[in-house]
Amino acid sequence: MILEKLSIINYKNIAEAELELSPKINCFIGQNGVGKTNVLDAIYYLSFCRSANNPIDSQVIRHGEEFFMLEGRYDDNLTVTAAMKRGQKKHFKRDKKEYKRLSEHIGLIPLVVVAPSDTLLIEGGSEERRRLMDIVIAQYDRSYIESMNRYNKALQQRNVLLKQEEEPDAEVMGLFEEQMAMEGERIYQCRKAFVEELTPIFQHIYETVSEHREQVTLNYTSHCQRGPLLEVIQRDRFKDRAVGYSLHGIHRDDLEFCLGGHPMKREGSQGQNKTFVIALKLAQFDFLKRTNSKTTPLLLLDDIFDKLDAQRVEQIVRLVASDEFGQIFITDTNRDHLDQILKASSHDYKIFHVEKGEIYV
Repeated sequence: MILEKLSIINYKNIAEAELELSPKINCFIGQNGVGKTNVLDAIYYLSFCRSANNPIDSQVIRHGEEFFMLEGRYDDNLTVTAAMKRGQKKHFKRDKKEYKRLSEHIGLIPLVVVAPSDTLLIEGGSEERRRLMDIVIAQYDRSYIESMNRYNKALQQRNVLLKQEEEPDAEVMGLFEEQMAMEGERIYQCRKAFVEELTPIFQHIYETVSEHREQVTLNYTSHCQRGPLLEVIQRDRFKDRAVGYSLHGIHRDDLEFCLGGHPMKREGSQGQNKTFVIALKLAQFDFLKRTNSKTTPLLLLDDIFDKLDAQRVEQIVRLVASDEFGQIFITDTNRDHLDQILKASSHDYKIFHVEKGEIYV
């Protein structure tokens, strides 16, 4: 997939921009806070129907304005448009035809973004790590989104029953639990297969960047590993009633990160943590590329070189400048890093300068 032209109106701090893009490498240079990340976020929005950094659509509208609009023109004559007025619902269109359900769009334009906030995958809770798995799987298996929606709806309805003062209807409770178990088992199998296939790719990339000085592992944990999920959910219904919510299910799954056999959160330095999440995201890219033979994902690299030593930067530069990757979007405050990438690559490129929300070549 190639994004040929990007139009932005009133998105975050960008008043207006019309960008003709390189089919290979696009570099955005500027100081912190000037709007570089907002350009990448606009590209992300056109793939996922939402901002990567703010789940509230009205808050991406530029201050003092009444609407925002994004339009991306891709190869194969594909045009995607997103727009929203304050106080109204957003509109998302493919070739001028509005989607009935936004889930129909997910996966059409596969994309992987590497950003400073990715360290939350290590430092934060299990929700971030589950979301990591779900975002990738949803891009190649659209039915996965529907399973997630059905599971979450049953989970919410069961939690309502658990919170009520009177004893819940056992038959109704059982129906919600059966729905959770059926959808949860399928979600578990998808996540399990994904992690098993991702792990060796991820380990290879990490070892390449670290020059084989360190070893890392991924370990997927789930209540489904304790036996049939329906039995696991029903086994502790009394405890669930006591706390007022569901203690067991795939909404409690986690992905454990380890360095040298120990938890990454406890053992990793800043540079090792950053190497870990970069390797994880580049492995996702490779996974999506092989899963979807029809198109190569877009790769967004937002300020990825901070806190990395020169050797790791050099290895990452070699990776992303290779022919394995398609169209790339890179932001940085340091022109030296970008010059290294461009020097290592024989591909076409464009450099954009960003200052106070304005973008120019």
